[in-house]
Amino acid sequence: MPVDDDFTPRLGRIRDRGRGGGKRFSKQLRKATAKLGPARKRRGYTGRRLGRGGAVARQLEFRRQRLAAFRMRRVIVKFHIARSGRGGGAGAFRAHIRYIQRDGVERDGRGGELYTREGEPPAASGFLDRSETDRHQFRIIVSPEDGGALGDLREMTRDLMARMERDLGTRLDWLAVDHHNTGHPHTHIVVRGRDARGHDLVIAPDYLKSGLRQRASDLVTERLGPRRDLEIARSRNAEIRKDRLTAIDRAILRDVEDGMVDVSPAASSEAARFERSLRRQRLAHLRALGLTEQVTGQRWKMKSGWDDVLAEMGQRNDVIRTLAHRFGRQDGLERLATFDPSRAGARVLTGTVLAALPEDELRDRRSLILEDFDGQKWLVDLGDAEPGAIPPDGAVVKAGPRQARARASDRTIAGIAERTGGLYSENLHAEADPTSTARFRHAHVRRLEALRRAGLVVRMPDGNWTIPEDYLGRAAAFERERQGGVDFRVRSWLSLDQQVTRDGVTWLDDISGETRGQRLVAARKARIEWLRERGHLAPGEETLDLGVRGQLAQRERSAAIARITQASGREAVDLQTGDAMPGRYERAIDLGPGRFALIGNAKQFALVPWRAEIERHRGRDLLARRTARGVSWTFGSGRHRGLSR
Repeated sequence: MPVDDDFTPRLGRIRDRGRGGGKRFSKQLRKATAKLGPARKRRGYTGRRLGRGGAVARQLEFRRQRLAAFRMRRVIVKFHIARSGRGGGAGAFRAHIRYIQRDGVERDGRGGELYTREGEPPAASGFLDRSETDRHQFRIIVSPEDGGALGDLREMTRDLMARMERDLGTRLDWLAVDHHNTGHPHTHIVVRGRDARGHDLVIAPDYLKSGLRQRASDLVTERLGPRRDLEIARSRNAEIRKDRLTAIDRAILRDVEDGMVDVSPAASSEAARFERSLRRQRLAHLRALGLTEQVTGQRWKMKSGWDDVLAEMGQRNDVIRTLAHRFGRQDGLERLATFDPSRAGARVLTGTVLAALPEDELRDRRSLILEDFDGQKWLVDLGDAEPGAIPPDGAVVKAGPRQARARASDRTIAGIAERTGGLYSENLHAEADPTSTARFRHAHVRRLEALRRAGLVVRMPDGNWTIPEDYLGRAAAFERERQGGVDFRVRSWLSLDQQVTRDGVTWLDDISGETRGQRLVAARKARIEWLRERGHLAPGEETLDLGVRGQLAQRERSAAIARITQASGREAVDLQTGDAMPGRYERAIDLGPGRFALIGNAKQFALVPWRAEIERHRGRDLLARRTARGVSWTFGSGRHRGLSR
């Protein structure tokens, strides 16, 4: 049959498939595949299923739900494993228990009440004594979305912990406190890092991340019933006008490509049309906030960093709501600004503390609401500040950009690595400094372990550490990130009103030519008038001379000692260089020149300079010794050296 075309076949040898053709095609195929994206790396061992509860977490993940997921009551579960090797050991455990019991967490403004399983209210001291040698501690926050409808959270928490014990196969030693101070009722749970046999309690990360949340969701759903269609619709519609990062925003974020998102026409299902309507309304609200713009009828261009802006707005609104809940007013809070020390030309703030708020309740991170002397209110992130360093309301503080600095141990490590070709180990340290102790060298290894977890250094199989050339810069950046970018200092632990009529030397007496701001000018003027009325200042003078300053300081200290003597019946001791005194750190005393620590035993007490680290050891036995440089502390049996200054 004749065919009218120009095709002319070229016949080759029998069974010859063309040696080059197949190879060229396979090469093209490999190139095209490579352009689709990088090859997926084989996952390494993560250990996320290692520990108690791993099998239960997998069972909860793959089991067939009696109800659809969107019908379940939503519960937020956060957790943190606090290790005793960081933050001052068991002292950090004590600080966290005191923090979650702080004032104002109950509905009536009282402090939080500890509870555990059925029985008498637990004593925090007994729990802390049992935790003294624990390697770690589990901190959990359980926040049901419908916490207000649950009423008393205690029964739900007890049921949750009972199910957790069955899942883990061991009895747990735990305490809990309910918080109602944020408008969202939630529960703090602290679990000891020991099982019923006294062994280290290891819980699978899978269980902590998902299994425990599923258990809590089941419990709330059992009590309140599954979510109805009307509740779900109301909950989703409520997110449209919220100035925070919502579930709708997260869904949009997953679909953003090259800064653009496409709201395609809805499918035939009613649920798809509802979701599209939510997205369109949410994008219209974001456009009003200046975070997006509509390019066409279906395409929207998202502003760079729009999700971070929404997250920051949500944090700010949470702060305003918490303050309104605490003070019952919002005067000036709508103008609350966030202090960002990383911005070029960031100013130094000086003002008074309006309130201290939790930044991360699991890790005891705090933020301050600072009111400067011109009346502007600022939100200041304190980073990883010591819990005992948080000043009281009304205290005068100064905040500015923190200079990134490496630790002394970092400089030692860098110096050894420079001489050993970029390596560090305890043996190399011992060769470089034969006088160093094993404990001192091990402290440097612990520092490197912390940096390794942050991905800054590498530990080799032989135990040596690879130290990069820019190690000091990396360590300084790590410290800046850990502590926050704010350099925070307390100028006076007393409020301005307390300083005006204080019979002693105050911060107001040291700012003669630096008075700025309406509130500060008024306080300084009132202080000068008060000093003149009592004859400490002559007419026309505004600065105290050295003799009067010494008299006022001694008078205030003597008055404080007299009050303690009268209340306790003990004798005051003035520690001189070389003197030592056994006792306990009882509390802090705020005087005009600063804060002092009250050290006492059954018969004697002493006032010595205070610093934040000692707050971890409140109530513990110690030995205070006065040195030429200050005061050194030895805790417990005295075999280990504690703090020194």
